[in-house]
Amino acid sequence: MSGGSRSDDVDTREAQGAQAGIVAPATRADSLDVPSHETAVIDETTIYLVLQRDTLATIAARFYGNAHAWKLIFDANRDQLSDPEQIEPGQMLKIPTKP
Repeated sequence: MSGGSRSDDVDTREAQGAQAGIVAPATRADSLDVPSHETAVIDETTIYLVLQRDTLATIAARFYGNAHAWKLIFDANRDQLSDPEQIEPGQMLKIPTKP
């Protein structure tokens, strides 16, 4: 796998943001006034837009400071995830509050 450039990351985020634009407004992560389209809070639930190189462990590390807390995110998203290894860029995952 070749290393991507910073420009590739920006292009990917823009493409994912455009893809998020076709989702119903109630579920769009980029429809709220947040610093980045990557996360939003809807009805007290944090929603995270999965980026290309994300894993549940990297997302858990970002939100909880502990990569081993990935199972909290997996359990909260069992309605759309059947395998913790299979998350896709553009998915919007619920991030439960830190226990």
